[in-house]
Amino acid sequence: MTRRERLMATLRGEPVDRPAVNLYELGGYIPHYRNSDPFNVYNDPSWTPLLDLAWEQTDLIQLVGLLAGHACPECVSEYVKREEYLENGSKFTRTTVEVAGRSLTSLTRRDPDIDTIWTLEHLLKDTSDLEAYIQLPDEAFTFITDIPAMAAMDEKMGDRGIVMVDTPDPLCVAAGLFSMEDYTIIALTEQELFHRLLVRISEGLYPAVRTVAEGFPGHLWRIYGPEYATEPYLPPYLFEEYVVRYTGHIVDLIRSHSGFARIHCHGRIKKALPYIVAMGTSAIDPVEPPPQGDVELADVRREYGRDLILFGNIEVSDIENMEPAEFRKVVEKSLRNGTIGDGRGFVLMPTSAPYGRTISSTTITNYQTMVELALNFST
Repeated sequence: MTRRERLMATLRGEPVDRPAVNLYELGGYIPHYRNSDPFNVYNDPSWTPLLDLAWEQTDLIQLVGLLAGHACPECVSEYVKREEYLENGSKFTRTTVEVAGRSLTSLTRRDPDIDTIWTLEHLLKDTSDLEAYIQLPDEAFTFITDIPAMAAMDEKMGDRGIVMVDTPDPLCVAAGLFSMEDYTIIALTEQELFHRLLVRISEGLYPAVRTVAEGFPGHLWRIYGPEYATEPYLPPYLFEEYVVRYTGHIVDLIRSHSGFARIHCHGRIKKALPYIVAMGTSAIDPVEPPPQGDVELADVRREYGRDLILFGNIEVSDIENMEPAEFRKVVEKSLRNGTIGDGRGFVLMPTSAPYGRTISSTTITNYQTMVELALNFST
Protein backbone atom coordinates (compact mmCIF):
# COMPACT_ATOMS: atom_id res chain seq x y z
CA MET A 1 0.00 0.00 0.00
CA THR A 2 1.11 3.57 -0.54
CA ARG A 3 1.25 5.83 2.49
CA ARG A 4 -1.91 7.63 1.35
CA GLU A 5 -3.75 4.36 0.76
CA ARG A 6 -2.77 3.08 4.20
CA LEU A 7 -4.02 6.17 5.98
CA MET A 8 -7.29 6.37 4.05
CA ALA A 9 -7.97 2.67 4.61
CA THR A 10 -7.34 3.22 8.32
CA LEU A 11 -9.84 6.08 8.39
CA ARG A 12 -12.44 3.93 6.65
CA GLY A 13 -11.87 1.03 9.04
CA GLU A 14 -10.52 -1.22 6.30
CA PRO A 15 -7.66 -3.76 6.58
CA VAL A 16 -4.12 -2.42 6.17
CA ASP A 17 -0.76 -4.07 5.56
CA ARG A 18 0.65 -2.61 8.80
CA PRO A 19 -0.24 0.12 11.30
CA ALA A 20 0.48 3.60 10.03
CA VAL A 21 3.20 5.54 11.84
CA ASN A 22 3.07 9.32 12.01
CA LEU A 23 5.36 11.73 13.87
CA TYR A 24 2.69 14.42 14.37
CA GLU A 25 4.15 17.90 13.74
CA LEU A 26 7.32 16.34 12.31
CA GLY A 27 6.27 15.87 8.73
CA GLY A 28 3.04 17.66 9.61
CA TYR A 29 4.41 20.68 7.82
CA ILE A 30 6.46 20.97 4.63
CA PRO A 31 10.14 20.79 5.71
CA HIS A 32 11.43 24.29 6.22
CA TYR A 33 14.77 23.60 7.85
CA ARG A 34 16.60 25.67 5.24
CA ASN A 35 14.77 28.80 6.35
CA SER A 36 17.34 31.04 8.06
CA ASP A 37 14.82 32.86 10.27
CA PRO A 38 16.44 33.11 13.74
CA PHE A 39 13.16 31.95 15.30
CA ASN A 40 13.08 28.78 13.18
CA VAL A 41 14.52 26.09 15.46
CA TYR A 42 14.40 23.51 12.66
CA ASN A 43 17.32 25.05 10.77
CA ASP A 44 19.73 23.63 13.35
CA PRO A 45 21.60 20.75 11.65
CA SER A 46 20.64 18.36 14.45
CA TRP A 47 17.05 18.43 13.17
CA THR A 48 17.86 17.38 9.59
CA PRO A 49 18.00 13.57 10.01
CA LEU A 50 14.79 13.59 12.04
CA LEU A 51 12.86 15.71 9.53
CA ASP A 52 14.19 13.58 6.68
CA LEU A 53 13.07 10.44 8.52
CA ALA A 54 9.56 11.82 8.92
CA TRP A 55 9.26 13.02 5.33
CA GLU A 56 10.75 9.95 3.67
CA GLN A 57 9.54 7.01 5.77
CA THR A 58 6.44 7.88 7.79
CA ASP A 59 2.78 8.07 6.87
CA LEU A 60 2.51 11.83 6.50
CA ILE A 61 -0.45 13.84 7.73
CA GLN A 62 -0.01 17.42 6.59
CA LEU A 63 -1.74 19.98 8.81
CA VAL A 64 -3.62 22.79 7.05
CA GLY A 65 -5.34 25.45 9.12
CA LEU A 66 -9.07 25.96 8.72
CA LEU A 67 -8.96 29.74 8.99
CA ALA A 68 -7.08 31.93 6.52
CA GLY A 69 -7.76 35.28 8.20
CA HIS A 70 -10.53 37.69 9.11
CA ALA A 71 -13.15 38.34 6.47
CA CYS A 72 -12.74 42.09 6.98
CA PRO A 73 -9.28 42.91 8.40
CA GLU A 74 -9.83 46.65 8.08
CA CYS A 75 -12.99 46.36 10.17
CA VAL A 76 -11.17 44.46 12.89
CA SER A 77 -8.33 46.97 12.91
CA GLU A 78 -10.75 49.59 14.23
CA TYR A 79 -10.94 47.66 17.48
CA VAL A 80 -7.77 45.55 17.60
CA LYS A 81 -4.19 46.85 17.54
CA ARG A 82 -1.06 44.69 17.52
CA GLU A 83 2.51 45.79 18.20
CA GLU A 84 5.55 43.54 17.73
CA TYR A 85 8.97 44.33 19.13
CA LEU A 86 12.27 42.61 19.92
CA GLU A 87 13.80 42.69 23.39
CA ASN A 88 16.81 40.69 24.65
CA GLY A 89 16.58 38.49 21.58
CA SER A 90 12.93 37.55 22.13
CA LYS A 91 9.92 38.61 20.06
CA PHE A 92 7.03 40.19 21.95
CA THR A 93 3.52 40.83 20.67
CA ARG A 94 1.16 43.17 22.51
CA THR A 95 -2.50 43.10 21.52
CA THR A 96 -4.95 45.80 22.59
CA VAL A 97 -8.70 45.54 22.09
CA GLU A 98 -10.83 48.64 22.62
CA VAL A 99 -14.49 47.75 23.16
CA ALA A 100 -17.41 48.88 25.32
CA GLY A 101 -15.30 51.52 27.03
CA ARG A 102 -12.68 49.01 28.13
CA SER A 103 -9.09 48.47 27.02
CA LEU A 104 -8.23 44.76 26.96
CA THR A 105 -4.57 43.83 26.61
CA SER A 106 -2.48 40.69 26.15
CA LEU A 107 1.25 40.07 25.80
CA THR A 108 3.08 37.07 24.32
CA ARG A 109 6.76 36.16 24.00
CA ARG A 110 8.55 33.96 21.49
CA ASP A 111 12.14 32.89 22.24
CA PRO A 112 14.55 32.02 19.42
CA ASP A 113 15.52 28.58 20.77
CA ILE A 114 12.04 27.29 21.68
CA ASP A 115 9.26 26.69 19.17
CA THR A 116 6.39 27.86 21.34
CA ILE A 117 4.65 31.09 22.31
CA TRP A 118 4.47 32.05 25.98
CA THR A 119 1.45 34.09 27.07
CA LEU A 120 2.63 36.56 29.70
CA GLU A 121 -0.68 38.41 29.98
CA HIS A 122 -4.07 37.07 28.91
CA LEU A 123 -6.62 39.26 27.18
CA LEU A 124 -9.51 38.71 29.61
CA LYS A 125 -9.00 38.95 33.36
CA ASP A 126 -12.53 38.97 34.80
CA THR A 127 -16.23 38.84 33.96
CA SER A 128 -16.32 42.56 33.13
CA ASP A 129 -13.70 42.00 30.44
CA LEU A 130 -15.74 39.05 29.16
CA GLU A 131 -18.95 41.10 29.03
CA ALA A 132 -17.11 43.71 26.97
CA TYR A 133 -15.45 41.17 24.66
CA ILE A 134 -18.70 39.60 23.51
CA GLN A 135 -19.84 43.07 22.40
CA LEU A 136 -17.25 43.12 19.62
CA PRO A 137 -18.92 43.42 16.20
CA ASP A 138 -19.64 40.38 14.05
CA GLU A 139 -16.62 41.14 11.87
CA ALA A 140 -14.31 40.22 14.76
CA PHE A 141 -15.70 36.68 14.67
CA THR A 142 -16.02 36.21 10.89
CA PHE A 143 -13.30 34.40 8.94
CA ILE A 144 -12.33 33.34 5.44
CA THR A 145 -10.99 29.99 4.29
CA ASP A 146 -8.70 28.96 1.43
CA ILE A 147 -9.93 25.73 -0.12
CA PRO A 148 -7.72 26.04 -3.25
CA ALA A 149 -4.63 26.11 -1.00
CA MET A 150 -5.86 22.98 0.79
CA ALA A 151 -6.47 21.20 -2.51
CA ALA A 152 -3.04 22.22 -3.77
CA MET A 153 -1.40 20.84 -0.62
CA ASP A 154 -3.35 17.61 -0.98
CA GLU A 155 -2.11 17.24 -4.55
CA LYS A 156 1.46 18.06 -3.51
CA MET A 157 1.37 15.27 -0.92
CA GLY A 158 0.78 12.68 -3.65
CA ASP A 159 1.17 9.14 -2.32
CA ARG A 160 3.26 10.27 0.69
CA GLY A 161 0.18 10.81 2.84
CA ILE A 162 -2.87 12.97 3.36
CA VAL A 163 -3.81 16.44 4.56
CA MET A 164 -5.67 17.15 7.78
CA VAL A 165 -7.77 20.27 8.32
CA ASP A 166 -6.81 21.74 11.68
CA THR A 167 -9.27 23.77 13.75
CA PRO A 168 -9.88 24.86 17.32
CA ASP A 169 -13.30 24.30 18.78
CA PRO A 170 -15.22 27.14 20.46
CA LEU A 171 -14.00 26.05 23.90
CA CYS A 172 -10.36 26.26 22.83
CA VAL A 173 -10.79 29.83 21.59
CA ALA A 174 -12.73 30.83 24.70
CA ALA A 175 -10.42 29.24 27.27
CA GLY A 176 -7.33 30.71 25.62
CA LEU A 177 -8.59 34.22 26.31
CA PHE A 178 -8.02 33.69 30.05
CA SER A 179 -5.30 32.44 32.33
CA MET A 180 -5.98 28.83 33.29
CA GLU A 181 -7.07 29.75 36.81
CA ASP A 182 -9.45 32.49 35.63
CA TYR A 183 -10.86 30.23 32.92
CA THR A 184 -11.66 27.37 35.27
CA ILE A 185 -13.31 29.65 37.84
CA ILE A 186 -15.44 31.50 35.29
CA ALA A 187 -16.39 28.37 33.34
CA LEU A 188 -17.48 26.72 36.59
CA THR A 189 -19.20 29.62 38.36
CA GLU A 190 -20.44 31.82 35.49
CA GLN A 191 -21.89 29.20 33.19
CA GLU A 192 -24.58 31.35 31.56
CA LEU A 193 -22.05 34.05 30.71
CA PHE A 194 -19.53 31.50 29.48
CA HIS A 195 -22.19 29.98 27.21
CA ARG A 196 -22.74 33.43 25.71
CA LEU A 197 -19.05 33.58 24.84
CA LEU A 198 -19.14 30.11 23.26
CA VAL A 199 -22.19 31.05 21.19
CA ARG A 200 -20.44 34.21 19.99
CA ILE A 201 -17.36 32.25 18.91
CA SER A 202 -19.48 29.52 17.31
CA GLU A 203 -21.32 32.05 15.16
CA GLY A 204 -18.06 32.79 13.35
CA LEU A 205 -16.50 29.34 13.41
CA TYR A 206 -19.40 27.22 12.14
CA PRO A 207 -19.73 28.92 8.73
CA ALA A 208 -16.02 28.36 8.08
CA VAL A 209 -16.32 24.69 9.01
CA ARG A 210 -19.38 24.29 6.80
CA THR A 211 -17.64 25.95 3.84
CA VAL A 212 -14.58 23.70 4.02
CA ALA A 213 -16.53 20.53 4.86
CA GLU A 214 -18.62 21.09 1.72
CA GLY A 215 -15.82 22.31 -0.55
CA PHE A 216 -13.09 19.93 0.63
CA PRO A 217 -15.03 16.76 1.49
CA GLY A 218 -13.79 13.37 2.58
CA HIS A 219 -10.73 14.54 4.51
CA LEU A 220 -9.41 14.07 8.03
CA TRP A 221 -9.90 16.94 10.50
CA ARG A 222 -8.28 17.58 13.87
CA ILE A 223 -10.41 19.44 16.42
CA TYR A 224 -8.44 20.71 19.41
CA GLY A 225 -9.72 22.20 22.65
CA PRO A 226 -11.91 19.57 24.36
CA GLU A 227 -9.17 18.85 26.92
CA TYR A 228 -10.05 22.18 28.56
CA ALA A 229 -13.23 20.50 29.85
CA THR A 230 -11.65 17.29 31.15
CA GLU A 231 -10.69 16.51 34.72
CA PRO A 232 -9.07 17.95 36.77
CA TYR A 233 -10.02 21.28 35.20
CA LEU A 234 -13.81 20.83 35.04
CA PRO A 235 -16.28 18.11 36.10
CA PRO A 236 -17.56 15.70 33.43
CA TYR A 237 -21.04 17.26 33.17
CA LEU A 238 -19.44 20.43 31.81
CA PHE A 239 -17.74 18.40 29.08
CA GLU A 240 -21.25 17.76 27.80
CA GLU A 241 -22.17 21.43 28.19
CA TYR A 242 -19.07 22.98 26.63
CA VAL A 243 -17.85 20.31 24.20
CA VAL A 244 -20.74 18.08 23.10
CA ARG A 245 -23.07 21.05 22.73
CA TYR A 246 -20.70 23.10 20.55
CA THR A 247 -17.98 20.83 19.19
CA GLY A 248 -20.58 18.20 18.40
CA HIS A 249 -22.00 20.45 15.69
CA ILE A 250 -18.55 20.71 14.09
CA VAL A 251 -18.34 16.92 14.06
CA ASP A 252 -21.80 16.75 12.45
CA LEU A 253 -20.79 19.17 9.69
CA ILE A 254 -17.63 17.19 8.93
CA ARG A 255 -19.43 13.84 8.90
CA SER A 256 -22.23 15.13 6.68
CA HIS A 257 -19.67 15.57 3.90
CA SER A 258 -17.85 12.24 4.35
CA GLY A 259 -15.08 13.73 6.47
CA PHE A 260 -13.41 12.21 9.51
CA ALA A 261 -13.39 14.19 12.77
CA ARG A 262 -10.45 13.49 15.09
CA ILE A 263 -10.69 14.88 18.61
CA HIS A 264 -7.36 16.03 20.06
CA CYS A 265 -7.52 15.65 23.83
CA HIS A 266 -4.53 15.31 26.15
CA GLY A 267 -4.65 14.13 29.73
CA ARG A 268 -7.42 12.38 31.61
CA ILE A 269 -9.97 11.27 29.03
CA LYS A 270 -11.56 8.28 30.78
CA LYS A 271 -14.79 10.05 31.77
CA ALA A 272 -14.87 12.08 28.54
CA LEU A 273 -14.68 9.09 26.19
CA PRO A 274 -18.41 8.24 26.31
CA TYR A 275 -19.23 11.82 25.31
CA ILE A 276 -16.62 11.81 22.54
CA VAL A 277 -18.07 8.61 21.09
CA ALA A 278 -21.64 9.89 21.42
CA MET A 279 -20.76 12.92 19.26
CA GLY A 280 -20.05 10.58 16.34
CA THR A 281 -16.33 11.28 16.41
CA SER A 282 -14.22 9.18 14.02
CA ALA A 283 -10.90 9.26 15.87
CA ILE A 284 -9.06 10.47 18.95
CA ASP A 285 -5.49 11.42 19.82
CA PRO A 286 -3.15 11.07 21.62
CA VAL A 287 -4.56 8.53 24.16
CA GLU A 288 -1.89 9.32 26.75
CA PRO A 289 -0.87 6.47 29.07
CA PRO A 290 -0.66 6.96 32.86
CA PRO A 291 0.54 9.01 34.63
CA GLN A 292 -0.11 11.80 32.10
CA GLY A 293 -3.39 10.15 31.14
CA ASP A 294 -5.77 7.89 33.04
CA VAL A 295 -6.44 5.10 30.51
CA GLU A 296 -4.50 2.20 29.07
CA LEU A 297 -4.49 1.88 25.29
CA ALA A 298 -5.59 -1.77 25.47
CA ASP A 299 -8.66 -0.79 27.50
CA VAL A 300 -9.62 1.99 25.10
CA ARG A 301 -9.17 -0.37 22.16
CA ARG A 302 -11.38 -2.98 23.84
CA GLU A 303 -14.15 -0.61 24.93
CA TYR A 304 -14.17 1.96 22.12
CA GLY A 305 -12.02 0.53 19.33
CA ARG A 306 -15.03 -0.32 17.16
CA ASP A 307 -16.12 3.32 17.31
CA LEU A 308 -12.84 5.22 17.26
CA ILE A 309 -9.60 5.14 15.29
CA LEU A 310 -6.88 5.51 17.92
CA PHE A 311 -3.87 7.76 17.30
CA GLY A 312 -1.06 7.60 19.87
CA ASN A 313 0.11 6.67 22.49
CA ILE A 314 3.84 7.40 22.72
CA GLU A 315 4.78 10.17 25.15
CA VAL A 316 7.20 12.64 23.60
CA SER A 317 8.93 12.86 26.99
CA ASP A 318 9.76 9.15 26.65
CA ILE A 319 11.17 9.76 23.17
CA GLU A 320 13.45 12.47 24.51
CA ASN A 321 14.49 10.90 27.82
CA MET A 322 14.10 7.12 27.83
CA GLU A 323 16.98 4.75 27.18
CA PRO A 324 16.57 3.19 23.70
CA ALA A 325 16.29 -0.39 24.99
CA GLU A 326 13.45 0.54 27.34
CA PHE A 327 11.81 2.73 24.73
CA ARG A 328 11.71 -0.18 22.29
CA LYS A 329 9.59 -2.10 24.82
CA VAL A 330 7.20 0.86 25.14
CA VAL A 331 6.68 1.03 21.38
CA GLU A 332 6.20 -2.72 21.10
CA LYS A 333 3.53 -2.54 23.82
CA SER A 334 1.68 0.29 22.06
CA LEU A 335 1.71 -1.57 18.76
CA ARG A 336 0.31 -4.69 20.42
CA ASN A 337 -2.33 -2.89 22.44
CA GLY A 338 -3.38 -0.61 19.59
CA THR A 339 -4.09 -3.51 17.26
CA ILE A 340 -5.37 -6.21 19.62
CA GLY A 341 -8.81 -7.64 18.86
CA ASP A 342 -11.34 -5.90 16.64
CA GLY A 343 -11.20 -2.18 15.96
CA ARG A 344 -11.49 0.51 13.32
CA GLY A 345 -7.78 1.26 13.21
CA PHE A 346 -4.63 2.40 14.97
CA VAL A 347 -1.91 4.90 14.06
CA LEU A 348 1.32 4.84 16.08
CA MET A 349 2.05 8.45 16.96
CA PRO A 350 3.71 10.55 19.68
CA THR A 351 1.71 12.89 21.88
CA SER A 352 3.48 15.93 20.39
CA ALA A 353 6.94 16.88 19.10
CA PRO A 354 10.17 18.32 20.52
CA TYR A 355 10.32 22.10 20.40
CA GLY A 356 13.91 22.93 21.31
CA ARG A 357 16.61 24.05 18.89
CA THR A 358 18.78 20.96 19.19
CA ILE A 359 17.89 17.27 18.99
CA SER A 360 19.85 14.69 20.97
CA SER A 361 21.14 11.42 19.58
CA THR A 362 18.84 9.56 22.00
CA THR A 363 15.82 11.37 20.59
CA ILE A 364 16.79 10.50 17.02
CA THR A 365 17.45 6.86 17.93
CA ASN A 366 14.07 6.54 19.63
CA TYR A 367 12.23 8.07 16.69
CA GLN A 368 14.04 5.67 14.39
CA THR A 369 12.92 2.80 16.63
CA MET A 370 9.30 3.94 16.36
CA VAL A 371 9.46 3.93 12.58
CA GLU A 372 11.39 0.67 12.33
CA LEU A 373 9.01 -1.26 14.58
CA ALA A 374 5.91 0.07 12.82
CA LEU A 375 7.28 -0.68 9.36
CA ASN A 376 8.05 -4.26 10.36
CA PHE A 377 4.98 -4.95 12.49
CA SER A 378 2.49 -7.63 11.57
CA THR A 379 -0.60 -8.60 13.53
